[in-house]
Amino acid sequence: MQDHAELIARAKAWLAEDPDPETREDLAKLVDAAPGTPAVLDDLAARFAGTLQFGTAGLRGELGAGPMRMNRSVVIRAAAGLAAYLKAKGQAGGLVVVGYDARYKSADFARDTAAVMTGAGLRAAVLPRPLPTPVLAFAIRHLGAVAGVEVTASHNPPRDNGYKVYLGDGSQIVPPADAEIAAEIAAVRALDDVPRPETGWETLGEDVLEAYLARTDAVLAPGSPRGARTVYTAMHGVGKETLLAAFARAGFPEPVLVAEQAEPDPDFPTVAFPNPEEPGAMDLAFATARAARPDLVIANDPDADRCAVAVPVGDGALRMLRGDEVGALLAAHLVRRGVAPDGPRTFAESIVSSSLLGRIAEKAGLGYEETLTGFKWIARVDGLRYGYEEALGYCVDPDGVRDKDGITAALLISELASELKEEGRTLLDLLDDLAVEHGLHATDQLSVRVRDLSLIAAAMRRLRERQPERLAGLAVTAAEDLAEGTATLPPTDGLRYTLDGARVIVRPSGTEPKLKCYLEVVVPVAGHAELPRAREKATELLTALKRDLAEAAGI
Repeated sequence: MQDHAELIARAKAWLAEDPDPETREDLAKLVDAAPGTPAVLDDLAARFAGTLQFGTAGLRGELGAGPMRMNRSVVIRAAAGLAAYLKAKGQAGGLVVVGYDARYKSADFARDTAAVMTGAGLRAAVLPRPLPTPVLAFAIRHLGAVAGVEVTASHNPPRDNGYKVYLGDGSQIVPPADAEIAAEIAAVRALDDVPRPETGWETLGEDVLEAYLARTDAVLAPGSPRGARTVYTAMHGVGKETLLAAFARAGFPEPVLVAEQAEPDPDFPTVAFPNPEEPGAMDLAFATARAARPDLVIANDPDADRCAVAVPVGDGALRMLRGDEVGALLAAHLVRRGVAPDGPRTFAESIVSSSLLGRIAEKAGLGYEETLTGFKWIARVDGLRYGYEEALGYCVDPDGVRDKDGITAALLISELASELKEEGRTLLDLLDDLAVEHGLHATDQLSVRVRDLSLIAAAMRRLRERQPERLAGLAVTAAEDLAEGTATLPPTDGLRYTLDGARVIVRPSGTEPKLKCYLEVVVPVAGHAELPRAREKATELLTALKRDLAEAAGI
């Protein structure tokens, strides 16, 4: 009973300073119903089990009252911590740019952030309306800001929201900044101690979006073909207006919209998860494409920093390209166009992405670097010309946006499709050429979503304690515990297995309750005639890898 009384007391203390009438009302109902109601007590216990942790992904979590949920109280504390960090770094009076998507509470969280920055003596500027995350990343560098905040949960479920922090170089925070900001957040006591004036910050005009759109000109080659026809879905997010404007500016045919998903809707009513990679998310786009018969299908995730691509394969059928395939196609396109000898010349990717990028860079005489997972690492590579990650993220203009950008990636893949179309070829034909030139690099993923996070820890522990000796009949020739770091990578929670002709990486997701296993097999190909058999062999190996790895991990 004492534990229950303490829990209710903590909830009432939170309630007393909650500035949001909605979460205050919800929490008050829970407090009133809690005595003698186990389900409500369990809900309260989950909300007050700790505090939502601020890390290199910033904050992300379910909306609701309490320190383990995303709400105005948590955001105000996060903003106050960020402001204190910036002032401690000698950036008092600097500009902080704030962007936001169209999720529930995003505009409120953006406004609270601007108020806190203003109250702390910094200057704050809020983007004019819900806009893609890459517009915020661009605006930081364009306006000379000391930091930026994007309120978004990207492709998470409707009940979630998040808080992504960038520093003045326009890239996301990495250690030790995350821990230093977290310490400042923890030092915030009562919300009444955080000044939050009702005015004093700037709402930016459309000129910042115009500057971003003008920058997209740098992505395309002058005079390049622009004839590819596209079906486009914004996945109920904020990408539509910006992408249409960019395509019109570039001279591409106006994309055919997936009408049911074109406008922002925080309920994401037509998809179980608003992520183009999730089963069923592209069904409406494919239905639209079967009627419109485009050259390619493009999808952004809700904050438009990711870009998915699908292509027709005949008789109304379409094939979704894997992120690794699009990553290789864009790299090959940049090589075909020519990389300036006096400009950035390094291609980079995270360790979970296909090794094909390294083969392409090596043959082209370009630099190549592997990083930890996430664009917070990729964007920091010296001399970066192009970076990508298998989860549909592509950085094609690092000088403009030092993060993944689903708008400019869509432009570049459309330019490539247009060039190939003029040659009577397709993206699939170029993928075949790359397989013959470098070997067939086939990738897949074993992803397990859990409700109980301890299951992920148990799987990682099992693999560490019982290292598999063979997977899919292939000998494990090297096993690395990435938690110990490597010669080129700082420590991270993950395992990497090198096999004869294959590679496996296992890691917990940084943003979702998932255990993610990244699989790659490389099958030599002597010529185009051998491709069908090579693909069959790759599929067999990937299927066996999934089976054996699931058994080894106990998932």
